[in-house]
Amino acid sequence: MMPHPLKEPKQKGLIGNAIKQAFVKLNPATMVKNPIMFVVEIGFVITLFLSFMPGLFGGNSDIWFNVTVTFILLFTILFANFAESLAEGRGKAQADSLKKSKQETTANLLKNGQIVTVSSTTLKKGDIVVVSQGEMIPGDGEIIEGLASIDESAITGESAPVIKESGGDFSSVTGGTKVISDSITVQITNDSGDSFLERMISLVEGAARKKTPNEVALNTVLTALTLIFMIVVMALPLFTDYLGFAIELPVLIALLVCLIPTTIGGLLSAIGIAGMDRVTQFNVIAMSGKAVEAAGDIHTIILDKTGTITFGNRMASDFLAVGGCSKEELHFWSAIASEYDDTPEGKSVVSLVGQLGTVADRSIIKEAEMIEFRAETRMSGLNLKDGRAVRKGAVEAIKQWVMQQNGSLPSDLDEKTNRISEKGGTPLAVAVDGRILGLIYLKDTVKPGMKERFDQLRRMGIKTVMCTGDNPVTAATIAREAGVDEFVAECKPENKIAVIKEEQSQGKLVAMTGDGTNDAPALAQADVGLAMNSGTTAAKEAANMIDLDSDPTKIIEVVGIGKQLLMTRGALTTFSIANDVAKYFAIIPAMFMIAIPQMSALNIMQLSSPMSAILSALVFNAIIIPLLIPLAMKGIAYKPMSSNALLGRNLSVYGLGGILAPFVGIKIIDVILGVFI
Repeated sequence: MMPHPLKEPKQKGLIGNAIKQAFVKLNPATMVKNPIMFVVEIGFVITLFLSFMPGLFGGNSDIWFNVTVTFILLFTILFANFAESLAEGRGKAQADSLKKSKQETTANLLKNGQIVTVSSTTLKKGDIVVVSQGEMIPGDGEIIEGLASIDESAITGESAPVIKESGGDFSSVTGGTKVISDSITVQITNDSGDSFLERMISLVEGAARKKTPNEVALNTVLTALTLIFMIVVMALPLFTDYLGFAIELPVLIALLVCLIPTTIGGLLSAIGIAGMDRVTQFNVIAMSGKAVEAAGDIHTIILDKTGTITFGNRMASDFLAVGGCSKEELHFWSAIASEYDDTPEGKSVVSLVGQLGTVADRSIIKEAEMIEFRAETRMSGLNLKDGRAVRKGAVEAIKQWVMQQNGSLPSDLDEKTNRISEKGGTPLAVAVDGRILGLIYLKDTVKPGMKERFDQLRRMGIKTVMCTGDNPVTAATIAREAGVDEFVAECKPENKIAVIKEEQSQGKLVAMTGDGTNDAPALAQADVGLAMNSGTTAAKEAANMIDLDSDPTKIIEVVGIGKQLLMTRGALTTFSIANDVAKYFAIIPAMFMIAIPQMSALNIMQLSSPMSAILSALVFNAIIIPLLIPLAMKGIAYKPMSSNALLGRNLSVYGLGGILAPFVGIKIIDVILGVFI
């Protein structure tokens, strides 16, 4: 699958910057933070000088030998620096995206009785702006005039629009929310730098992805091995002086290059890139190999409800007739009332009526007067040519309208309204003239297959937690229907981050899936942030993975690939360590057998000379990395097994292979070099 086209320019920019930073990071002050690569850099600097001045330290080594060692060291350093720079570039790009979205929001500033269009970044506390239907509210503020329906789903996670009006407890509005009906006048209450979006940017910039336990363990092992081999190599001149012969510095550096874990050091990035390629096959774009790797070890998944577990729009789910009305009649008039309603809710009503087999006679709506939804009336409908009036809307609004028509209220209306509300749904009443026919049951529908997928995650030992801005009753209903383990209701961005940090404080790795701007900080804080492609730009920029299919349970495939990545790295690490140990025992006997003839008994490969042994090991060390790249890219097949079984497999296949390969490879190279030396 090709990456999303909108991401390509951004990725190219990140890659170009990472290449530049790979060279910038050659600064010793930066490299010293990574002890393993700092040792490699010291060797690189020494061999670089020896490439131009082979006799600098009194030796007489060949220039081509020094150049070869220099190239290998430089390649290893730049490869490692590039991977690190690419990961570091993500945090800045995430925050920059949020800042850009803020800069691109315009505001209709009311100044001296005239409306002036300005950037939201220039707004100050006390400014007055006018926001009309379809426009974004440019900053946090209070409504001082008007009433409107506000879509706050991008900020609060609440799927249903809310009514906001001047005065009272419901006059506060948040920057980044959208007016979906009517027009309001808002007085800005915070300076631009202290808005909700600015706080969101701060949260994203401050979020830090910790290293996985496997990364820490591997870095510790590699550092220890590097120190051990450094001590061994540094001690060799003492033994050779005692035995009456000298080892030149370039040879010692070449020996160190062969013995320290350069093989796995060079392959680590290749393994990560391969993991990113594999998730792409599942229509998931990964921003770093570390994210894929961390997915293999996650313990908890935090899921945003709206647009992630649910479709995000309230959809018609059922019809409840009242007052003795037949269901067929309710279906018919519900479709008529929704015929001109282009909202997802209206379309879902018409669709459900069609699925139930009722056919609406569209001829009766010809030349009908359409009544648009207004936040003030909270209903919409039609005035038919024959004089009949059809209305659909909030139950209380319809009740008032019916009473104005001198109609009566069905005795079972309140009971059925409460029944829908207790289930976490939204009831809409349908009325014709002075008679209420029934209720449309709207609910934020759970995506198909959620429960089965969450059961699968549970069997994998992964806990699922749903975060939503909905009230506890609605949240409990959705959580029960979806089958998640836990839920957090009335959840704000700060709450999501608190949940993630709490899990992380217990040593757990956490994955987060979401699609809204309100999810961006949590996506950045999580060890694995999976954003839905249907979500906001801010969410996609904050995450380190994007699911092009917008399927939150895709995390199951990502976890499998992550485990495969861990197995691949573990297997190649085992091979690399065994490889280095084997090279040690292959080279040392050959180096000392001239001074100590008795050591020739340990020269089981019968290498022709000490110089040939060094060169053979160096060439083998150089070619083994590209030879192993196909395995690193393809990966080791993931098969669920116990830790003991996995350890036994790695030791028998890759441990034994890592020991045997150098013996065979070095011997073959030694025979070839023997022809020329």
